[in-house]
Amino acid sequence: MKFKRIKDLREDNDKLQKDIAKLLGISQQYYSEYENGNRTIPITHLITLSKYYHTSIDYIVGLTNKKTS
Repeated sequence: MKFKRIKDLREDNDKLQKDIAKLLGISQQYYSEYENGNRTIPITHLITLSKYYHTSIDYIVGLTNKKTS
C-alpha cells in the first residue's frame, strides 16, 4: 500500500529520505520502499512518524484530511 503523505510530509519539512530513515533506524533504501508502496510500514514506524510530524496516523494513511486533531 502506498502512503503518498509520508513523502509529502517529508518534503514539506525539508527532509531527505536518509534523514527519516535514520529516525526510524532503517536504511534509506528500505524507507524508499515505504514511499513507493513496495513495503508495508509497520505500526511502530507509523507511530514514530506521527509523533515526529505532529499529526495523526489517520492523516498519514489517508483516513482523514485533517493534519491535527
